[in-house]
Amino acid sequence: MAETYLADTHLAARYGVHRSTPWRWAKTDATFPRPVKLSPQCSRWKLSEIEAWERNRANPA
Repeated sequence: MAETYLADTHLAARYGVHRSTPWRWAKTDATFPRPVKLSPQCSRWKLSEIEAWERNRANPA
């Protein structure tokens, strides 16, 4: 199955934050998924990794 990728604008809308916030989370939160570089000017987050991060935050071990 093909992977779905989300832009920073999609993550910002998903969480109700500014589009720079996911980038800050990626730098400061070790549990937040890292973006994948698809081309020199295009970085995106894997939806599957974002959903796993959400599940882990909802049900911490």
